[in-house]
Amino acid sequence: MLIVDDEESITRTMQMMFEERGFTVQTACSCAEALRALGNGHKYDAVITDLNMEAEDIGLEVARAAKRATPAPVVVVCTGYANVNNARVALDMHVDYLATKPVDLDQLFSAVDRLLARRRDDPASMMRASKSALPRREI
Repeated sequence: MLIVDDEESITRTMQMMFEERGFTVQTACSCAEALRALGNGHKYDAVITDLNMEAEDIGLEVARAAKRATPAPVVVVCTGYANVNNARVALDMHVDYLATKPVDLDQLFSAVDRLLARRRDDPASMMRASKSALPRREI
């Protein structure tokens, strides 16, 4: 799992919480760092990214890069600044889950678990997701 947020305290807290649940977690504190991680060939089951980091809506670049990966990971966008425009873009790129801040961690854990279970039950969905053919899901 890759967790991306420009606030290091958030990435570290989420990392600890997901690791306690058995996930292997890598963190990135910027879009550029996340794009490098996604481009290094490592396969992530899930990518959780903040929407607004060093620039407004920059987390959508992370989501786009994650959706292009093969197999495509579950993609979660977290934001305290959702609006009609960025929500529409997230929907159009088939982001799997849009969480508003402050994020309810129990809901986030449940959503990630449910989405990963769907992917395990239907491995072909990961290939479809990387080609943007995945139907809209958990938004």
